Amino acid sequence: MREYQAVFRCIAGCDEEYPLDEVVYQCKRCGNLLEVHHDLNLLKQQSAREWKRLFDSRTGTTEWPYGSGIWSKKEWVVPGIDSENIVSMFEGNTNLFRAKRFGAMFGMDNLWVKMCGNSHTGSFKDLGMTVLVSVVNDMIKRGKRIQAVACASTGDTSAALAAYAAYAGIPSIVFLPANKISTAQLVQPMANNAIVISLDTDFDGCMRIVKEITKDNTIYLANSMNSLRIEGQKTISIEMVQQFDWEVPDVVIIPGGNLGNVSALGAGFTMMYDLGLINRKPRIVLAQAQKANPLYLSFLKGFTEFTPVNPQKTLASAIQIGDPVSVQKAIAILKEFDGIVEQASEDELANAAALADRTGMFACPHTGVALAALIKLVEKQVLSKNERTIVISTAHGLKFSEFKVGYHEGTLKEVDCKYANRPIAMPPDVNRIKEVLEREFRARD
Repeated sequence: MREYQAVFRCIAGCDEEYPLDEVVYQCKRCGNLLEVHHDLNLLKQQSAREWKRLFDSRTGTTEWPYGSGIWSKKEWVVPGIDSENIVSMFEGNTNLFRAKRFGAMFGMDNLWVKMCGNSHTGSFKDLGMTVLVSVVNDMIKRGKRIQAVACASTGDTSAALAAYAAYAGIPSIVFLPANKISTAQLVQPMANNAIVISLDTDFDGCMRIVKEITKDNTIYLANSMNSLRIEGQKTISIEMVQQFDWEVPDVVIIPGGNLGNVSALGAGFTMMYDLGLINRKPRIVLAQAQKANPLYLSFLKGFTEFTPVNPQKTLASAIQIGDPVSVQKAIAILKEFDGIVEQASEDELANAAALADRTGMFACPHTGVALAALIKLVEKQVLSKNERTIVISTAHGLKFSEFKVGYHEGTLKEVDCKYANRPIAMPPDVNRIKEVLEREFRARD
């Protein structure tokens, strides 16, 4: 096999490069973020047809580590890593849900939902964490002194980090904003034996702390400013195109908070385009909660300026971020992909999620943000009803049971729960039950 190569490179275009096994997160010359740069000339020595055949041949295999949706693209992710040091739970390969009934409500017959929450810890964060923890594991096995991995989180990142670190036998540290994440999200890192530190601050405050803690290079930073995470998450794009027999969707809608996900989405499509696997790029829509919407406000000004905001409490807690780390990467991707940024209120996101649930989904609040953005953009005729559109569902709804219960009990603030469905309490009387069922059938007819 050819010796494919990848390095960290500064996103600002200066000449700084660093090996992937160096503990570095920002350019030492200018302070900008880094990205993983692949030797495309070497990758082009294999034709687009050969790459497609290779990736297709690995789908569903038990050959380590290629059964993973991420590591089936190893040459495009971290080509130099020893496969025996990869930390994988065969993540990825998540299904595309044809949202037939939901789409029909808005005149769309080609609407799909990429169910990234159908993963080991219940969110798309697994895709990036397998890469980051694998590289750390490889470094440790090669003698580098790293005593722990650490992250700030609004819930899903901490769950993924704790699980993959536990699988590798590496200590993990997670910093969480107190009383701002769901019980399910809190218990996941606890169960996986992470050092869980609950701080009386928001995500941005947790991020400031973890940046200070990881100045000690023996504690490795696992947040998305570390571009190894992006390498795993970019495979969502490749996987979706592969699932459509290498056809490109017209529109992809993704919720965003810290904005590493939209950067990753674009990176995957760009790499396929540069290597000839696709001949066009989709339009990318970034959806934000109205209460944490700094990129939306920047979009309204044509991205001529960006100002962080003080995020307010939102049901979409994982994207309750006012000062996103990956903002410059995200803006660059949105400009390249004819991008749109839309926002959703609490009422809009909760009702969009509930309406989707009525058609067989079980949408997390962040997916609700993306679905609400879809509805608004279709109704405003910004997006066409006839285009193949994919909504990225970032997490499983079961991680947000309080959100679901609150909706159907009608206790969510600022939400008119239009689709609430309460249990019908009654005695075990067959005749009365039949009467109620007849009434319910008529109401739902």
